[in-house]
Amino acid sequence: MKHTVQRQLRRLATERPYRIVAASAAALVLATGAGALLTGTEDTPATEQTTTTTAELRGDTAVSRSDARGEQTPSTAPSSAAPASAAASPSPSPKATSATPDPDATSKKAAPKPPASKLLDYQYQAQTNGYYCGPAAVRNALSAAGIERSQDALASQLGTTYAGTNSAADTTRVLNATVKGSPYQTTMIRGGAATPAQMDQLQADVVAAITDGRGVVVNIAGSATDTNGGWHSFPGGHYVAVVGYEDDGRLVRIADSANASYPSYWMTTIDLANWAATRGYSA
Repeated sequence: MKHTVQRQLRRLATERPYRIVAASAAALVLATGAGALLTGTEDTPATEQTTTTTAELRGDTAVSRSDARGEQTPSTAPSSAAPASAAASPSPSPKATSATPDPDATSKKAAPKPPASKLLDYQYQAQTNGYYCGPAAVRNALSAAGIERSQDALASQLGTTYAGTNSAADTTRVLNATVKGSPYQTTMIRGGAATPAQMDQLQADVVAAITDGRGVVVNIAGSATDTNGGWHSFPGGHYVAVVGYEDDGRLVRIADSANASYPSYWMTTIDLANWAATRGYSA
């Protein structure tokens, strides 16, 4: 009996410390996840069980950190990758970098330079009476565009009377009523003499109209001399047609209905502008 009690006491003294140590070790592993191995125990199965638990805990921790890395990107860590804007920008295509043709390029091109000289193919006709110079000048100008009108018909449209045709505004009105597109405009030259600007304007207007195939009608008053020295005087006013030009418009060809024996002549644009002073022209 005595020996039995002693064996039981020794067994208790051996097992209790082991259980206390094992329980403490398990609690430490679960709390810290470190899985530290227990030392000083005599139970091999308990050591294997503790190692397995530590490995499992380390695996869970690794998965958790991996997931965290997948969901969060450190804001302070430098990146060697190109900026998102640069990476997302597509390389330019040939179509994007090539110049796009301007649909209005043709219209924006400068108009071709007018010829240095041009003479219209017109059919001359002298005025049928002393006050039909207006209708005759309009008729001669229209003939250059291939339009035939009688002087009587034009006189009716112009409002011509024994006193003649009123002004260049009337010749412009009738010319536009006859020529398609109403291209004519009235230009008045105020004062007793033309200014250099008015001379230049007359030259440009004559060149533009003749280049377009249209004769110009000028209402003149007073006297002027042509390039051959011929003297032409109409103190009460007169109408003539311009049917051509030379030297870029510095010289103009006059079709004058006043005298059938002297139907046309050349005159400088300067002299013609001064001749039209106080009056005007249709071009």
